[in-house]
Amino acid sequence: MSCRRFFRAGCVAIIAQMVGSLLSPSLVAAPADSRTVATSVVRLLQQGHYSRTKIDDNMGEKILMAYIESLDYNHLFFTQEDIDEFTAKYGTTMDTLLQRGDLAPAFEIFARYKDRVTQRVANVKELAGKKYDFSSDRMVVLNRTKEPWPKDQADADRLWADRIEGELLQEKLNEHAIDSPQKVVDRRYDQVLRNVREMDEENVTKLMLSAVAQTYDPHSEYLSPSDLENFSIHMRLSLVGVGAVLKSDDGYARVMEVVPGGPADLDGRLKVNDRIAAVAQGTNEFEDVVDMKLDKVVEKIRGKKGSIVRLQVIPGEATDPSKRTVINITRDEVKLKDSEAKAEVIDIPDANGRIRRMGWITLPSFYAAMDRRGEENAKSTTEDVNALLKRLKKEKIEGLVIDLRRDGGGSLEEAINLTGLFIPRGPVVQSKDADGKISVSEDRDPQVQYDGPLVVLTNRLSASASEIFAAALQDYGRAVVVGDERTFGKGTVQTMIEIGKLMPFFSLGAADAGALKLTIQKFYRVKGGSTQQKGVASDIVLPSLTDTPEIGESALKQPLPYDEVAPAKIDGVASGSLFLEQLRERSARRLAGDIEFAYVRDDSARMKAKIEKNAVTLNESARRSELAESKARVEQRKAERAARNEAELRAYSLTLDDVEKPKLELVANLPKKKQALDPDEDIGEGTEAGKDDKPAPDPIKNEALRILHDLVDLTNSSRTAAAAVAR
Repeated sequence: MSCRRFFRAGCVAIIAQMVGSLLSPSLVAAPADSRTVATSVVRLLQQGHYSRTKIDDNMGEKILMAYIESLDYNHLFFTQEDIDEFTAKYGTTMDTLLQRGDLAPAFEIFARYKDRVTQRVANVKELAGKKYDFSSDRMVVLNRTKEPWPKDQADADRLWADRIEGELLQEKLNEHAIDSPQKVVDRRYDQVLRNVREMDEENVTKLMLSAVAQTYDPHSEYLSPSDLENFSIHMRLSLVGVGAVLKSDDGYARVMEVVPGGPADLDGRLKVNDRIAAVAQGTNEFEDVVDMKLDKVVEKIRGKKGSIVRLQVIPGEATDPSKRTVINITRDEVKLKDSEAKAEVIDIPDANGRIRRMGWITLPSFYAAMDRRGEENAKSTTEDVNALLKRLKKEKIEGLVIDLRRDGGGSLEEAINLTGLFIPRGPVVQSKDADGKISVSEDRDPQVQYDGPLVVLTNRLSASASEIFAAALQDYGRAVVVGDERTFGKGTVQTMIEIGKLMPFFSLGAADAGALKLTIQKFYRVKGGSTQQKGVASDIVLPSLTDTPEIGESALKQPLPYDEVAPAKIDGVASGSLFLEQLRERSARRLAGDIEFAYVRDDSARMKAKIEKNAVTLNESARRSELAESKARVEQRKAERAARNEAELRAYSLTLDDVEKPKLELVANLPKKKQALDPDEDIGEGTEAGKDDKPAPDPIKNEALRILHDLVDLTNSSRTAAAAVAR
């Protein structure tokens, strides 16, 4: 068996959930090789998955529904009559068919789906050609994933009439429109139909087997041969492009990750959860990519080094899909070097005017040169952070923040070793396999590289290995965890298994059988609690737009449950106090009067209300009023910031190339980068995000520094008092 282990949340392969190459209407059963692949996948899941769950009638029905929803995610094309028919026919037999590797239901259901899409696209053309005055007060639901399917074709016709009217209004409001609303909508659904007609055997098999795997948990997944190739590209981060990981979501290419150090990250405008609506090459016209296959969208975004791609983006926090912004990005090579740890030295004046020097380390991921482990000078997160720490200590920092806000994980070994830089020898994380066997991973190096005041900054996007690191430092009483209410909550580990290695060597399809990403273990904190679903709770919570239930393990389908194991014995727990109550009180007083956090709270409340409403009006006048209000709010905040003219902190950049330099480079302003889902990125309709605009403040970074400043003061005061008593 050839296995490759990954410990990373959001290890998102560039996978199209919607469709791909021509499927003959007469095809009603999977070919023999697909049958062998399906049998292997089912066997692996039942025998190797952490839960050891057998596929029975109950699982079979869940798999059936998961497959149907992978086709019709927004509950638009099938009717409840279709669903009832499929359930009656396969609800109690799916488990038996899968055990035999029989994927005939997948192909039969897809054939029905293709018929429904073909019929509906013809109807859409008629609807798009009608005249509308957009004066209605009717509402159209935006996200239908939790809505019921239309009960019959008549109900579906009513639903689609409102939907197309809404799409036409959306395009009419788009000041960056690439064509008339009717032509844009026509092309969009022509593309939907092309996608469906291009579906081939590999695509159907992939969708069905992924539905099987993801019924076990959200991180188990079947990867077809083409998916596996894209997965490898993502892991290498070696292509020329913009440096963004995309996923097909509700018909859009949604940004799941902005690769640290890549062109999009350096540009600073493309954010996690942004949706790409259109793509243009250089100065050419935009091409609508809504409902286009994801691999085709990715192909359009990639290109030659130095060339320009223009993206028409719906911001992630936008509740009105007609809101667009245009982002121009120069393509470049996405290098691993750009994903390294980096640091800043920040000078903060206290109330008496004295400068307090603080350190800031940003850690994009827990990386390691897996193929060079043990070699001298092999790439390592721990070694890189250690090098930065040595220079920061030479700069005489009084405290340190480690920023994990966008750290999706990586190497478990590096998470353990990095923890060892801040604690004495001892356990770091526990793991449990499917047999209930518990293993304890320890830091065996008694040396502590940094023992000063420490803050770990996290958010809901901090996951996997970053959660292990933050949890260990919290359990040891070594650091104050600051940020969102909790982290992502991924406490599982996956193994990558090549299916072909398990098939008979004479199988014709063994070389192109794809792979299974299989969950095999769960991880637990030193004190016994799992990070699964619950994540790591912050000691001090700050208002944030990422702090939403829509982000995290518990928001995914079929997450494994939270549980606990016995705590591991900890020796050498930090003896000093973290002064949590005093820190919380001081932070709360500051937050009450901080205008930037007032903006965040305001935006969070409005976004929550609109998400709960999940609908927009079909009244053009009302929509224009909302857009005008949004623009006015953005301009008002810009004016208020300019009027405040707050002094910027002095910050010095420190990269791994700078650790031996005699003098560090002064950063122009702090913060230089905008936070993910910045509340002030609420860009109005028709507004281009200006690259040269002054970056909006990062209130979370600023408050983390203030908390660290308080921690340094309280620690110093405690030591002074202890020394006085000792005398």
